[in-house]
Amino acid sequence: MNKTIRRASVFALLLVLALLVRATWVQFYDGKALADDNDNRRNAIKTYSQPLGNIIVAGNAVTGSARTTKGDLAYKRTYTDGKLYAAVTGYASQAYAPTQLEGVYKELLNGTDNRLKNVMDALTGKRSGPGNVLTTIDPDVQKAAYRALGDKKGAAVAIDPKTGKLLAVVSTPSYDPSSLTDANTAGSAWKQLNANEDKPLTNRALRQPLPPGSTFKLVVAAAALENGLYKNVADPTDSPDPYIMPGTTRPLANENKSAPCKNAPIRTALRYSCNNVFGHMAVQLGQDKVKAMAEKFGFNNDQQDVPVRAYASVYPSGMDKAQTALSGIGQFDVTATPLQMAMVSAAIANGGKLVSPHMVSQITDSGGDVLQNYDDSTGSKEILSSSTAEQLQSAMETVVKDGTGTNALIDGATVGGKTGTAQHGENNSKTPYAWFTSFAKSDSNGKEVAVAVMVEQSDAARSEVSGNGLAAPVAKAMMQAALK
Repeated sequence: MNKTIRRASVFALLLVLALLVRATWVQFYDGKALADDNDNRRNAIKTYSQPLGNIIVAGNAVTGSARTTKGDLAYKRTYTDGKLYAAVTGYASQAYAPTQLEGVYKELLNGTDNRLKNVMDALTGKRSGPGNVLTTIDPDVQKAAYRALGDKKGAAVAIDPKTGKLLAVVSTPSYDPSSLTDANTAGSAWKQLNANEDKPLTNRALRQPLPPGSTFKLVVAAAALENGLYKNVADPTDSPDPYIMPGTTRPLANENKSAPCKNAPIRTALRYSCNNVFGHMAVQLGQDKVKAMAEKFGFNNDQQDVPVRAYASVYPSGMDKAQTALSGIGQFDVTATPLQMAMVSAAIANGGKLVSPHMVSQITDSGGDVLQNYDDSTGSKEILSSSTAEQLQSAMETVVKDGTGTNALIDGATVGGKTGTAQHGENNSKTPYAWFTSFAKSDSNGKEVAVAVMVEQSDAARSEVSGNGLAAPVAKAMMQAALK
């Protein structure tokens, strides 16, 4: 064999080897990537070839599946009371990636989760029957929040302080997930929802951190007591009024000019929401101690899964003293979700112990056998001493009985709360956000609940926007429903 033939043979062999390597790569690597691609039509055909499993609220399915009349997708997702539960369920769409619980438990609900397979399914490759997701949501509390928020742009969260169960997760304005389920009509609905300036697809309860205003004063008060700056909520504080923020000539003004805020004890300062007290207190503590306490409550946690991933609430670093003062009243770059502020009240109500919040109780297979029980796996940690928690409970009760939160009073229950009105926009030019975070304990049946409500926008005049006026009535309706 001459040199030319040998070279040609080697080159041909290399080409064959290259083809084999490429074929193997496509089959075993690219093939899996293509199979997993959301744009692969065969995935959608497989997903919707049979009814999906359901998301359950208090024993009743709030989802379903309906036979389609045309196309290659045999079934589509349906929703009962879709707008009411949209912030919980999200949507499962033939055209778009699933969201919220529909997205977190996609494989369970479409039957491809390996935990659903029995021995025969594993041997034959047969698709298993879909599983179900049992939520912790209390329909009465969910409905109370949704109705009370009404036409307001806002959100509300309710937590059982002792178990961490999320009893309500509401975001308004809402949307009907059913409008996005059918590939033939989802496109136009998607455009309309995204063009809506009120952003109905945004889950404000879990995924829109905003300045929490004076509700954050609870965190500063907790830091002051835990760090020994003040021993008791009745001790006078070293708080000048007016308080000029360090390095500036600007006083940190109080909303109520006649309130007794000079050297006010924590109880009085929470009752009248004295900015001078908590701004000065944050500077006295220093941003590191305030941040440490905020993080114990859950701030700066970018992995807060309930199991839907909640956006992190933020307490910033690298502030000067004037900015630290503003952070003490929940302004500057401090942001929080309603979930986070409900966690603050829940920990205080639970004697200083924060239980991990969750809105799924169990997941089951198609026959109802439990695959995982989340109620048994939630952890708790002591973030405050019982003494600090008891003092803050008492001070919050004063806010509701005699202070800025009287609209949350409930007959037959012990209620504590904290209002907040958060400024935003250039020179505080935009309508403030109204906040209320609270807890309630029934005097008769022992039931407890912690709530946070945020009203981003309403029809109220700017001068009428307050936590007590807009957010506290929503919280009251939720707490009443939870304590029944």
